[in-house]
Amino acid sequence: MITIDALAPADRPGWERLFAGYNAFYGRDTMPPGFYDKAWAEFQSGDRMHALGAKLDGNLVGIVHFFVHPSTTSADVCYLQDLFTSPEARGKGVARQLIAAVKDWATSQGCGQLYWHTKQDNHTARLLYDKVAENRGFIQYSIPLEP
Repeated sequence: MITIDALAPADRPGWERLFAGYNAFYGRDTMPPGFYDKAWAEFQSGDRMHALGAKLDGNLVGIVHFFVHPSTTSADVCYLQDLFTSPEARGKGVARQLIAAVKDWATSQGCGQLYWHTKQDNHTARLLYDKVAENRGFIQYSIPLEP
């Protein structure tokens, strides 16, 4: 049985393990000091950024991070920034249920759209994404900024 809920303080070790796995997947093996503490504090306050966790048989096996931002052409939109499931939970519907939970949350907040990005070669995830969302063909450009 998969359950989806807000992350509780007791979920911190499992969340950090999953988020580290997500960052490693994208080639970010070493994060700056305080990175996980800052993100966790944001998710626990729930003011700007939000997080949900998926539990399978009581074990945290998936996480999703998301936030709302304004749009010039519609109601506010919800951006699903990070989605990760543990390797042993893949193929069991965890990611699908996390996406559905964010969709429900965004709908309840009056958002006009839910969207996310993934790498073009993330074929496994794209098999799911192509079933639950529309690929509109956008290409992302990015300029890193120094604070």
